[in-house]
Amino acid sequence: MLLLDLGLILILGFTVGLIFEKIKIPKIVGMIVIGILIGPSFLNLISPNMLGISSYLRNIALVIILTRSGLSIDYKKLKEAGLVAILMCFIPATFEIVGVMIFGPMLLGISLLEAVLLGSVLGAVSPAIVVPRMIKIKEEGYGRDKGISEIILTGASLDDIYTIVLFYAFLALNQTGNFDLLSLMNIPLQILLGLLIGLLLGYLLSIIYKKVNFNLTVKVLILFGVSLALVGFESVIENYIKYSGLVSIISMGIMILIQNKEEAEKIENVYKNMWTFFEIILFVLVGIAIDFKASVDFGFKPILVILLALVIRMIGVYICVLFSKLNQKERMFIMLSYIAKATVQASIGPIVLSVGLSVGPLILTTAVISIMISAPLGAYAIDLSYKKLLKKEKELQ
Repeated sequence: MLLLDLGLILILGFTVGLIFEKIKIPKIVGMIVIGILIGPSFLNLISPNMLGISSYLRNIALVIILTRSGLSIDYKKLKEAGLVAILMCFIPATFEIVGVMIFGPMLLGISLLEAVLLGSVLGAVSPAIVVPRMIKIKEEGYGRDKGISEIILTGASLDDIYTIVLFYAFLALNQTGNFDLLSLMNIPLQILLGLLIGLLLGYLLSIIYKKVNFNLTVKVLILFGVSLALVGFESVIENYIKYSGLVSIISMGIMILIQNKEEAEKIENVYKNMWTFFEIILFVLVGIAIDFKASVDFGFKPILVILLALVIRMIGVYICVLFSKLNQKERMFIMLSYIAKATVQASIGPIVLSVGLSVGPLILTTAVISIMISAPLGAYAIDLSYKKLLKKEKELQ
């Protein structure tokens, strides 16, 4: 049954995604819609076994998109961006979490603890929307002089990791009712350790690639295997030492790019093709997990919470870029680039439901609604504005 399920997901997800793309709606919205239709809410065509392995498939999708991000971040441009890039990693998400803490209990009738958990799910910007577009914009030469793509790529990627780490801390808090201050204080250490591990492994892989004449497929296979091992090993040793495997994956990609730009670009192109496959699986599975009737019962209040929190998030983004050397148009573009939500919400939204928390259906529904609203909005905002708001490299010569 698993093979049949996978075949249905890929064929239907690709077809419906293509149709949505033709009518100028992001394909991931179509993938979620077809997931809802073939899931338990309507046609019930997918077996429970597929849902049982969905968490592993979601993690693989996240690994692929974050690797693409790391392989595309120019360290020199990132260094020039300085404080702005660092602030973008956590300030916007923190503002949005606070926004959900304010409006969640008021509008949804949830507790403050549940609101913090919901905020950590909603707080991440989508690498699925942002990463491919920033790579495209960078290749076309827009915003290169001030490293706009690097600021957004780094901010979006580490913003995701920041919210994921917070999510697991707040999930444990909701399950046990005990506030673990030590876990929160360990977050910077986990990120730093993950960064160092990734840089070291990236350097070692670069040496191996230079010394041994592997073809491109083998190089990608090695990198992919190491990336999966980093994420898996994180849970194996968590009782002894904690690090962020996702941070390691990004920093590993950055180091490979530093050591050999041409090689990194070739590897990133292969990952681009891998993402085509896993993008379909990720977003169709999210649709399948949705209880449509329960979603309708929640009404318009989740939408209101999403929009209000998004406004507060934009304030956070503006504060990050306020004292930078960027002009007003460039600041506006960065704000628009931080709207879209998709990948992280699709990856961690279903987890709350799977662990049996009573707030699970509401959090998953709100996560999916946030994707349906913000993914098209964010994609359109980037696509329609970058040529108007950013300077092209040729114009600077």
